[in-house]
Amino acid sequence: MSLLLLVVSALHILILILLFVATLDKSWWTLPGKESLNLWYDCTWNNDNKTWACSNVSENGWLKAVQVLMVLSLILCCLSFILFMFQLYTMRRGGLFYATGLCQLCTSVAVFTGALFYAIHAEEILAERPPGGSFGYCFALAWVAFPLA
Repeated sequence: MSLLLLVVSALHILILILLFVATLDKSWWTLPGKESLNLWYDCTWNNDNKTWACSNVSENGWLKAVQVLMVLSLILCCLSFILFMFQLYTMRRGGLFYATGLCQLCTSVAVFTGALFYAIHAEEILAERPPGGSFGYCFALAWVAFPLA
């Protein structure tokens, strides 16, 4: 039983790490020429001084929805982990983790909805960008975090 609790704790931490990287790192969409877009900034690699030049992303409503859903998923996942630890040490033996499970289910739905919005409305979100490019690794991490949550 203690091994199961250790695995569940490790899974919570893994999901938190995946969601933090997916939400905050800079590769939701990659364009040729080392340009990448994330949920917060549009970054271009400057070869002259070997740095990233970043600017704010567009004010697209769908992008704002994805931002809100990914931040909500982070908050719910943190809450779920805190509830899990609280319930683990205060609940009677044999109790069930209903509150933790509900928070994780809501986390999963938020990540799924955010990643789905981004996938479906990528053309609208990236309207002022040159054509071409592909989804980046942060987008893939969001999809990996969805079933794990």
